Amino acid sequence: MTRALAIEIAVQDPTGVRIAGTVGAARVELAQALSLGGLTPSPATLDLSIDAAQAVGVEVHVLVRPRAGGFVYSADEVAVAEADVRRAIEAGAHGVVIGALDDAGRLDIPAMRRLRDAAGRASVTLHRAIDVTADPVATLVAARSLGLRRVLTSGGASTAIEGVETLRALVAEAAGEIEIMAGSGVDAASAEALAATGIDALHFSAKRTVHEDGGVRMGSASDGVGGYEVTDLAIAQGVIAALGA
Repeated sequence: MTRALAIEIAVQDPTGVRIAGTVGAARVELAQALSLGGLTPSPATLDLSIDAAQAVGVEVHVLVRPRAGGFVYSADEVAVAEADVRRAIEAGAHGVVIGALDDAGRLDIPAMRRLRDAAGRASVTLHRAIDVTADPVATLVAARSLGLRRVLTSGGASTAIEGVETLRALVAEAAGEIEIMAGSGVDAASAEALAATGIDALHFSAKRTVHEDGGVRMGSASDGVGGYEVTDLAIAQGVIAALGA
């Protein structure tokens, strides 16, 4: 690598925050239910994770997503998201991660402005809603016009490594005026190639599934007897090592 690359780890709790600090990540994206693509974390998770982050010196950027599924939100859902943005910043988060689309599948500019404004002077990231728009480059232009700090993107593909060519196009369009952060399926095998696209940051979850059923894997998470995901130190260290850090 010939350039500095910021590392962001998606975590769900204070333990994940501390692991991010251990491996030298610049920041975390704090969420819950990563298996659903991530949802807004609970107030207690937010408060305790911010406390943990202050102890290890990482920034907390809070995912604000009121429900699973798509990104076309009702007026009530936008109101919930706006309140959650304010709550996150008031709690001490460094920024928020948001995304809203209109019925045509384009960035919902009025909703995005509302959420951006709720964050005040804090950092605002557009999440992977960009990857389900018809033209990620055009969506990037819209995000830049809104004054957002960065976009989290897989280049419109299922995984970031599959979206490498679009990631390069996004980097070129950004021209240093808005950060490009690659995420989705990032692991030790793909990290170096993604870094070579010229992105500003790399986002990954370093998660593994834990089962508490004595080895008998039955049921599902909806039954309350399935596995759950945690941040894994060794996986995170493997990605960092692959980057030559």
